[in-house]
Amino acid sequence: MENGEVRTRILDAAGELFYGQGVQAVGMDAVRAASGVTLRRLYQLFPSKDTLVEAYLLRRDSRWRGALASYVDAVDGPPRERVLAVFDWLRDWFEEPGFRGCAFVNSFGELGATSPEVAGVARRHKEEFRRYVGDLVAEAGAPAATGAQLALLAEGAMTTAALTGSSAPACEAREAAALLLDAAARP
Repeated sequence: MENGEVRTRILDAAGELFYGQGVQAVGMDAVRAASGVTLRRLYQLFPSKDTLVEAYLLRRDSRWRGALASYVDAVDGPPRERVLAVFDWLRDWFEEPGFRGCAFVNSFGELGATSPEVAGVARRHKEEFRRYVGDLVAEAGAPAATGAQLALLAEGAMTTAALTGSSAPACEAREAAALLLDAAARP
């Protein structure tokens, strides 16, 4: 089996375990068992748990932001609808089985104080998300401040959905986003 294939198996297993149970609750032996690789092979590819956690988060960032962008890009409508589609995508994500909130906030909460790598990846993810929302808002003709406000709405919806187990926060945040966009459009 090639290193790329083994790496994928390990990251698949780590992703499921870390997101489902928490990073600190999952040991390398659990990742080894779930991935079906030897502990030696696991450590050859990921010399420490920290390197595995960082790789997991970087992969999740790429996939998460890619899925969001694909969803928004598929919206056939004015720029305002593309902005609001972010909240529709969040609603769908919140309804997925096993949704446990934002992996970056969760990981930062567990390790951010002791792992500069985890803190850095989490911060970059949030900065990129905020920039993405800001770019969509700019395309819709609203000021930059509106983009920052909508990103905060989305972040609040993620946290609230994780705590309540409901997708309703995405719908509520979407309604608030529409109001903010409308207010920004007024002369």
